[in-house]
Amino acid sequence: MLDILSSTVAGVFGLLLGTLFFGGLWWTVQAGLSSKRPALWLLGSALLRTGIALAGFYAIGRDDWKRLLAALVGFTVARFIVLWRTREIGQLLSAPGKSHAS
Repeated sequence: MLDILSSTVAGVFGLLLGTLFFGGLWWTVQAGLSSKRPALWLLGSALLRTGIALAGFYAIGRDDWKRLLAALVGFTVARFIVLWRTREIGQLLSAPGKSHAS
């Protein structure tokens, strides 16, 4: 019972890590498009997001492959959720009648 609970908690934390990682990637690309120094945005964000994700996986895993696997599954699920949500946002922004010139 305790094993299932710890795996579930690890999966939720993996979901949060993935949302932070992939949501941060989306936000960075949006900010980089309007920046005078997009390479600095992309490099800084990649280092920060990767560092947070690695530290999170290290803290979650703690020598237990089941928790690490649950976190990885949560991280992967977050990728699909962020992809789905950002596509919806993109479709709203590109709806007819909306101007991109502003």
